[in-house]
Amino acid sequence: MNTKISGLWVPLVTPFKDGAVDLASYERLVSHYLACGADGLLPLGTTGESPTLDESEAEAVIERTLAVTAGRVPVLVGIGGNATHKVARTLQRLSHLRFDGILSVCPYYNRPGQDGLVQHFRTIAGATDRRVMIYNIPYRTAVNLSNDSLIELAQVANIVGVKDSSGSIVQSLDLLARKPAGFSVLTGEDALYFTMMANGADGGVLAASHLATERFVEVGRRFAANDVAGARQVWAPLADFVPLLFAEANPMPIKYCLWRQGLIASPECRLPLTRVSDALARRLDRVFAERRAA
Repeated sequence: MNTKISGLWVPLVTPFKDGAVDLASYERLVSHYLACGADGLLPLGTTGESPTLDESEAEAVIERTLAVTAGRVPVLVGIGGNATHKVARTLQRLSHLRFDGILSVCPYYNRPGQDGLVQHFRTIAGATDRRVMIYNIPYRTAVNLSNDSLIELAQVANIVGVKDSSGSIVQSLDLLARKPAGFSVLTGEDALYFTMMANGADGGVLAASHLATERFVEVGRRFAANDVAGARQVWAPLADFVPLLFAEANPMPIKYCLWRQGLIASPECRLPLTRVSDALARRLDRVFAERRAA
């Protein structure tokens, strides 16, 4: 519990081929991000299309992640939902797998109040002895975990951090100013990575870091060295590129780019996601052609 979560974390996509999970491509991705210097890996997040995987597929993804990483970086697994007892039951079912902790999203659709959110995460934390990182992303869940509630939850021994995607720079900066010692705040707002790091964030869980990973890692390294000017210089080429990866539903643009780079065998997503439009594909192709020419 005393190893603080920090740095650049890649929330891994789940490759599919002909409708099935493509574990060969997945292993290639894990090895690639280890070589790129990622500080941690996160399988089965929403970028990994976790709601579309069945139990056996999800377990196979975790097993492959642990086998390839072999303890070289920590692994947090996306385990969340809007039925508290089901999340606790999933933790029990996966207890034989030795991942480091979980990222658990705020309950979606049923829109609990702050008391319900606090009880939800207290119950989840009580169902495991592993580290719990909360994921607050109200523009997808329709509920916003307040900073007061989050700071209350930070008193629970194994609730160790948050992936902050509040969508409010005011709320995010207030959280950074008030967060308890030892509690990790990692941004999930890819376009605000530089801004949040400049204001004291501990790192990022960034879908965009599937691409140009070394550059994202280097931004964090420059901040760790207190080289803000250097971090800004490294970040500058990413500022226009990152929003393009979210011009259509995540992870469709990212999967298209990974496929074009040969890192995965197919750009497939599972329904209800499909694939990027031809117009966006052409824009992404132009960006990569320009990068190769530079």
